[in-house]
Amino acid sequence: MTALKLQAIQTALSGDWKNAILLNKQLIDENPQDLDSLNRLALAYAISGKIRDAKETYERVIEIDPLNPIALKNIKRLKEKGFSSKKPSLPTAINHNFLEEPGKTKVIELVNTAQPKIIQTLRTGQFVYLSIKRSRIFVLADQDQYIGVLPDDIGRRLIKFLKSGNKYEAFVKSANPHHVIIFIKEIKRSSRYKDQPSFLSPGENSLEFDKNGRIKNSVRRQEEEEKEKEEEEDYEESEDL
Repeated sequence: MTALKLQAIQTALSGDWKNAILLNKQLIDENPQDLDSLNRLALAYAISGKIRDAKETYERVIEIDPLNPIALKNIKRLKEKGFSSKKPSLPTAINHNFLEEPGKTKVIELVNTAQPKIIQTLRTGQFVYLSIKRSRIFVLADQDQYIGVLPDDIGRRLIKFLKSGNKYEAFVKSANPHHVIIFIKEIKRSSRYKDQPSFLSPGENSLEFDKNGRIKNSVRRQEEEEKEKEEEEDYEESEDL
């Protein structure tokens, strides 16, 4: 991630909409099809009361990506009731802005967090690093300062995706001495898992059974199918040796 993009994200998370407009315009000048920057710019326009500019920017996003859920949702909000020109609270900004995208983003509370004196140095919107260690995903600040670990179920799923080529960005959403919550966003999906979302919604965690008594539409069943597929691929590779 470039320093300019990181700064643009920080301004949005902190509600500095004037600078958010300037920085995202710079990013779009560099890459006119940068959907994330376009969505950030549109949000900044909307919050600043520049509704016409916001609509036009969201329309640019839809021209590039007709099914972009962020632009479609927010342009609908603009047409129906608009945005408040007041500075939103952080939860409102995060829940309704460019960061939210089903299957590609998730808010996660870390486990086994570091000592409170370390956690207290974290700030909202701070970029953090994901590192695979001992079959778990450690979350680090400044590439070497341990903060905490992703829960095992999420960690195992992301390790598989990371090893296949998926890429993610992560930021601190909130932190207090005993709790750290981060926001993770998928920024690249590998061809091998192109049809699989990085994160499942709560409803997809429930167990459902087919007429043969097999689990379907659940995390467990999906993991079983993926494991079977990987075993078949491993077998096929060994046959070629």
